[in-house]
Amino acid sequence: MKREIMAVIEQVGREKGIDKDRVLAAVESALLTAAKKKYGNNENIQVQIDPDSGEISIVSLKTIADPVTDVKTEISIEEAREIDAEAEVGDEMGSLLEMGDFGRIAAQAAKQVICQKVREAEWEAVEREYSKKEGDLVHGIILGQERRNYLVEIGKTEALLPIHEQIPREAHRRGDRVRAMLLEVRRTPKDVQVILSRAHPQFVVKLFQLEVPEVMEKIVEIKGVVREPGDRTKIAVFSRDKAVDPVGACVGIKGSRVQAIVRELKGEKIDIIPWTTDPRVFIGEALNPASIEKVGIDEQKKAALVVVADSQLSLAIGKNGQNVRLAAKLTGWKIDIISGSEYEKEKLEREKEIKAALAEETEAQREQAGEEIVTPPAESEIAQVATEGAEEASDLASPEKPTETTETLS
Repeated sequence: MKREIMAVIEQVGREKGIDKDRVLAAVESALLTAAKKKYGNNENIQVQIDPDSGEISIVSLKTIADPVTDVKTEISIEEAREIDAEAEVGDEMGSLLEMGDFGRIAAQAAKQVICQKVREAEWEAVEREYSKKEGDLVHGIILGQERRNYLVEIGKTEALLPIHEQIPREAHRRGDRVRAMLLEVRRTPKDVQVILSRAHPQFVVKLFQLEVPEVMEKIVEIKGVVREPGDRTKIAVFSRDKAVDPVGACVGIKGSRVQAIVRELKGEKIDIIPWTTDPRVFIGEALNPASIEKVGIDEQKKAALVVVADSQLSLAIGKNGQNVRLAAKLTGWKIDIISGSEYEKEKLEREKEIKAALAEETEAQREQAGEEIVTPPAESEIAQVATEGAEEASDLASPEKPTETTETLS
């Protein structure tokens, strides 16, 4: 019997990944609960299991008193000296209790406590092991689906891939192998949940670390990543080594590296953008794949006005504004996009307004001078003043193209 108990304890420990001492403590706690169920909570009972032999000792302790005021916790000096002639008042005396005396109800209570304690120990083991892996990539096998959430087997435990952490329109079958990022280990009153994610932006970062050695070795640094799962990701990269092209390193030979990531993301588009401290250039690159003509910025408002060719307008904005929305998140700037024809039209209107204002000012000067003849400015002078006024009236700083050659909006 003793050997059977120890064998069960060791087996439970191996299967659940729980330390043997924790299982022993759980059994001791269960037996203590059963004893108190049988003899009452007021009884001073101790339970101990020898970890080597499996010997179980259940002892009821009573204090020697004279006179006795509580028969459940005290024993008279006369009764004590019948057992031990050297007993003194204040000493504790124990008597062994037989396990067979517990009864069916007490045994059932012990079983429940053992199961609960083992579960708690199992939860702590899972929490301790997987909390260290938060943010890492894990591999698992799909066990099934429950309320649109996938259950995934990872090692000795089951993880949850919630619907909001899945890539939209992606489907898995039972037995499929899946790669995901361990997002968090969540402790609840009932259990410990290991939450996975395939939709988090950092999942893409982890994939680049896996596929691109330069990223893993931190030669190429990922400065930022924004994502709309299932559609498009924009990632800004920077090289610490001038001899290494950050974009080329991430793309790989004939696109081999980035294509491996695209396949993992089920065809999601990935824009790899060179990071720079120049906001004009960075904003222009962030709107890739559209070609940009001019970029003007207002540093105080952290706003940018981008001019693109009429044919590039829809590409720069993207479907439902997705491209410009992701570019704004990546750069941290508010971005407005207008076409080249719209920009030229607004530019002409501003020039007309300035010319009209100059004409009004000239007329006012004539009226103030009375009979004094005021020579009107030449056409060339008006045009020059209008251009300068337009530049000063603009809320945006002089923009330039996001290339090595800059161009001022005129």
